Amino acid sequence: MSAPLLIDTCVALWIMDDRLSASAVEALGRAIGDGKPTYVSPITAWEIGTLARKGRFRSSYTPQRWFERLITAPGMKLAEITASILMESQHLPGPMHGDPADRIIAATAREYGFTVMTRDRALLDYAEQGYLAAIAC
Repeated sequence: MSAPLLIDTCVALWIMDDRLSASAVEALGRAIGDGKPTYVSPITAWEIGTLARKGRFRSSYTPQRWFERLITAPGMKLAEITASILMESQHLPGPMHGDPADRIIAATAREYGFTVMTRDRALLDYAEQGYLAAIAC
């Protein structure tokens, strides 16, 4: 059995738009088959709200309804962000860029042993350095 997945915001957008790669769909299917939820960080809600505020969120749903549909989809679960995770996001080992959402995703994955599914080059580079597990979508 593999570690539970934590999707980043780009993956969440692609899931809702049916734009994931075949390998990402396969990984999500394995998680469901293994009976493991796929986690979504609450920071994704913040990022979706930010995109909407900037006019860069495209959906027939409001951002709130879109996020609700995401986290209630089969196999999805909202990850908990604790004060400890927020603190750890500012003290990650190794080189990690300053994007707060990416830092929170990384700290969450490290805390719970999740594998991050992302296309974000900074998170993939951080994983290649051995600081977290990640798969590209």
